[in-house]
Amino acid sequence: MNAPKITFIGAGSTIFVKNILGDVFHKPALKHAQVALMDIDPVRLEESHIVVSKLMESAGAKGEIHCYTDQKAALENADFVVVAFQIGGFEPCTVIDFDVCKRHGLEQTIADTLGPGGIMRSLRTIPHLWQICEDMTQVCPDATMLNYVNPMAMNTWAMYEKYPQIKQVGLCHSVQGTSEELARDLDIDYRDMRYTCAGINHMAYYLTLEKKNAQGEYVDIYPDLLAAFESGQAPKPGLHHNGRCVNLVRYEMFKKLGYFVTESSEHFAEYTPYFIKPNRPDLIERYKVPLDEYPKRCIEQIANWNAELETFKQADTIEVKESHEYASTIINAIWTNTPSVIYGNVKNEGLIENLPQGCCVEVACLVDANGIQPTKVGRLPSHLAALMQTNINVQTLLTEAILTENRERIYHAAMLDPHTAAVLGIEEIYALVDDLIDAHQGWLPEWIYQ
Repeated sequence: MNAPKITFIGAGSTIFVKNILGDVFHKPALKHAQVALMDIDPVRLEESHIVVSKLMESAGAKGEIHCYTDQKAALENADFVVVAFQIGGFEPCTVIDFDVCKRHGLEQTIADTLGPGGIMRSLRTIPHLWQICEDMTQVCPDATMLNYVNPMAMNTWAMYEKYPQIKQVGLCHSVQGTSEELARDLDIDYRDMRYTCAGINHMAYYLTLEKKNAQGEYVDIYPDLLAAFESGQAPKPGLHHNGRCVNLVRYEMFKKLGYFVTESSEHFAEYTPYFIKPNRPDLIERYKVPLDEYPKRCIEQIANWNAELETFKQADTIEVKESHEYASTIINAIWTNTPSVIYGNVKNEGLIENLPQGCCVEVACLVDANGIQPTKVGRLPSHLAALMQTNINVQTLLTEAILTENRERIYHAAMLDPHTAAVLGIEEIYALVDDLIDAHQGWLPEWIYQ
């Protein structure tokens, strides 16, 4: 069997490249994969080349690595395209998203999915994703794109509207990551857990959550989860496994809704109007909401990476454990026709009946040589669908804004954001969007300024 060509766009994200390709090289059928690393930053690109080369040697992989600063050349004859980049980077653009919003009285935690931060990030990002789709159409039309770029729902939606011929799936680690976290919270073997999950990216819910009992039967563990949280007894749920953030927002929503959401408390706090309010520090303290969390993480990650890179440069080999990312599973399933199930972000074509048709949803997908095949969910519990709709409203308007080059829809998207509307008046929202657009000159599409 011939080896696949895997092109990585945004290969300067070395830590992510290491994890994804480390997973790939664990698969026997992919050890001869041809790897094309592409990034606009030649220094970061060379760093990734060093790491991947040592990674291949450690795993006994025999493929070749080629580096490119030209995107179209890197995509030539690719079978799989992994996309992981951040337009505008931490500096200046993420800093702009946080600083401008803060000046207008709007606090954020992550700001990469919804709200003004997510809106600006999507406007920066979608044109570049479209260019990848255009290049793929010309030089690798049969390739499958594995997109890891946030804001996932808006990015994926905009691509399948403008480039419906591109085979693509939006990937996140929140479904499998949170399920592992819940197993730790309840001190049960993850291998004995099973679940069904559905919704939208960062706001999907475990519709069923079960574990295998001593008799080999699967039983509902939601009652155990709620009882353990309310008792506060060990094993102590409500804490992230890294110990940094108390996971109270999600558990509070679980108590109210009866279902557990896939994305973290720091994310979820800014997707709703309940937890971050001016002059309510008691809410921030009660729910341990980490304001300005993403900038803090960026600074820490840059410092940690600089130290880790020096270690990698000195090492002869680099050992990497398999991660829970889906990319290698998808590549292996398609390439070898080995059926697998992943959770992916795809177009809602009758998959979830009480969410808008055509929006981007996150559902279980069967993957084999036939590609990525989403599974039908049916109807979600009505209160979950209603909460998701508040986020889909923003996604809908932003996607329409960029597809039709309609600046007014950008304001409308911000107006409909639950957190923003709970904090700012309508004129204040318009002023905030104006300032964000002005501060992003050179990073946003030209039609916005015409």
